[in-house]
Amino acid sequence: MKKQQFIVVGGGVVLLAALLLFGNMTPPVKTKAGAIASIPSEAFDIQTVIKGATANLTESQQTYVNGLSEAVVRGDVKEQKIRNFRQLASFWSDSARAFIPFAYYTAEAAKLENSEKSLTFAARILLDNLRGVDQPGLKSWLASESKELFEKAIVLNPTSDSLQVGLGSTYIFGASAENPQAVMQGIQKILEVSRKDSTNLYAQKMLGIGGIVSGQYDKAVERLEKVVQAEPHDLEVLLMLAEGYERKGDKAKATEWYQHAAEHIQNPALKAELEKRIQQLK
Repeated sequence: MKKQQFIVVGGGVVLLAALLLFGNMTPPVKTKAGAIASIPSEAFDIQTVIKGATANLTESQQTYVNGLSEAVVRGDVKEQKIRNFRQLASFWSDSARAFIPFAYYTAEAAKLENSEKSLTFAARILLDNLRGVDQPGLKSWLASESKELFEKAIVLNPTSDSLQVGLGSTYIFGASAENPQAVMQGIQKILEVSRKDSTNLYAQKMLGIGGIVSGQYDKAVERLEKVVQAEPHDLEVLLMLAEGYERKGDKAKATEWYQHAAEHIQNPALKAELEKRIQQLK
């Protein structure tokens, strides 16, 4: 089953790229007018968010969602709850297009099913959207949920390198600015995989992005260049590589990689934004 890909990555033009290219769903609650209502970061509560999102649905949609939610509470059969959670996740994804409720119900279904596949799928959805989030409460929720899911998957498959990389990434992208130790803890977890298998591109990619997050730009661009050699069409890597060089102060290299990224973009608005960024670097 292919769900719409939800990705948010950090940093200026990279964040814009994610929004335009991957059409990520709105994490905050949608208002009836289509505007975005922000979530108070100091007291994030998932049930409050879901109730707020539900209140802005049409009457028939509310009836449908409330019926499924009540069935979950009443149900005492695990398979029934899993089915209801998946139906709720599908509704919030396809009909309401609201990311947070979709992610929550996907995660809850995965926890009940407790298979490596479902746990990993849910964990990566949360992790992919964790990058670039700046609301502390939402960031903490995404990180803790993703971490729990990866940990449950690792119990089922303790030798999986990709799961270890995913778990380490939750530390990197879930850490607050006041807790750089968590970033380093996550990097160390991924380094264990990288030292064992230097060809693991997922590890190299996350270490590269993590290096940009932690300000280790020299090592970050070195890793990302290795990844892009093997995966030259990975737009996220191209943009992060360009941003890494820009943060290093190497405008020529940043321009070069932004131009490479532009070659892979069809979206006129994003192409225009990249061109503007390139002109600013000259």
